[in-house]
Amino acid sequence: MSTITPEELAATTLLRFATAGSVDDGKSTLVGRLLHDSKSVLADQLEAVERASASRGQDAPDLALLTDGLRAEREQGITIDVAYRYFATPRRRFILADTPGHVQYTRNMVTGASTAELTVILVDARNGVVEQTRRHAAIAALLRVPHVVLAVNKMDLVGYEEKVFAAIAEEFTAYATELGVPEITAIPISALVGDNVVEPSAHMDWYGGPTVLEHLETVPVSHDLAHCHARLPVQYVIRPRTAEHPDYRGYAGQIAAGTFRVGDEVTVLPSGRTSRISGIDLLGTPVDAAWTTQSVTVLLEDDIDVSRGDLIVPSKDAPATTQDLEATVCHVADQPLTVGHRVLLKHGTRTVKAIVKDIPSRLTLDDLSLHPHPGQLVANDIGRVKIRTAEPLPVDSYADSRRTGSFILIDPSDGTTLTAGMVGESFAAPEPVNDDDQDGWDF
Repeated sequence: MSTITPEELAATTLLRFATAGSVDDGKSTLVGRLLHDSKSVLADQLEAVERASASRGQDAPDLALLTDGLRAEREQGITIDVAYRYFATPRRRFILADTPGHVQYTRNMVTGASTAELTVILVDARNGVVEQTRRHAAIAALLRVPHVVLAVNKMDLVGYEEKVFAAIAEEFTAYATELGVPEITAIPISALVGDNVVEPSAHMDWYGGPTVLEHLETVPVSHDLAHCHARLPVQYVIRPRTAEHPDYRGYAGQIAAGTFRVGDEVTVLPSGRTSRISGIDLLGTPVDAAWTTQSVTVLLEDDIDVSRGDLIVPSKDAPATTQDLEATVCHVADQPLTVGHRVLLKHGTRTVKAIVKDIPSRLTLDDLSLHPHPGQLVANDIGRVKIRTAEPLPVDSYADSRRTGSFILIDPSDGTTLTAGMVGESFAAPEPVNDDDQDGWDF
């Protein structure tokens, strides 16, 4: 196993990516091959996989077992839950989410891709683009994942034919481009054999692009959340009331986006009260500034009412508060979402009562057409909804902030997650075209 010095590791960037695809397209095998061939598997892990593979009568190690960790997954040979894996090369650190392919586990794909900067969508070269491929492309577009890789797998089973790969890549690229996916990279691979996963394939000399790992190592992670709209959802109010800290009142939480500095004028939403940051504590140490993903405690100059669920924002860059939301949603529960449905809406650290006022449309994945006013959304449906909340919420457009522009709908009776929502426009606009008719994607 290659060693990386602390200096080298600190110098690398972090890429979060997710894998998706239809059932038996080879997602777990791809991830296992990626970990194995990049020498990111510990010896005892590999030995455990070899033993499990031998007990099932397999001559070679089944690398999919490196990610299929649940007993039910191993027994059925499928992926059920999102499997997170962490690994690193000298060029970059990675957090990957191996998501399920079954339609009934679409909610897990939404979870795994919600924080991803890149999604690898696998296609079986024998089957081409299927409905689940289109569904995963639509979810990646809705979640505004900046980079999508189309991995055409099992090329060894179609004789490594270039025309097979080209046809699939052309069909998928046209579909994803219409959805507004900004960057699509197609790579022909065989995860089982290892072609173009970590090492270039000797069987496809007609392909001159990068391997999967090479692309993952070099794709630009251009967006910088530290320069986005600064947002701090308050998770906890800290008041020690000790002799050492008799008047300490701090507002703790994880910075969702942007940078906060001592001296910044801030507004607390939804109340609208303003103050100025007098101090920032990071891991118990005062700092002058803190930024995205850091968990901090903010102290304010004025003694104002701040509680869990409030949002601290720069006064000059505050989002509007509203009780009426229009959003694109992916419905993930077995029970339908209907007009008039009373739900709980969780936005950041705040949970409020809400009602579904209207469902203007449902997206048809085959041709991206719209079914107007369906009345309900069933499991795995993607559509537009209008929601009225009992209390005003400070929300951003999802296009501006994936953290504060998203929400989930919850069944108040049992706490089941019903729907994942993205505020504002549904898909990013595709590249300009000569045809003025773009009704297929804009809803």
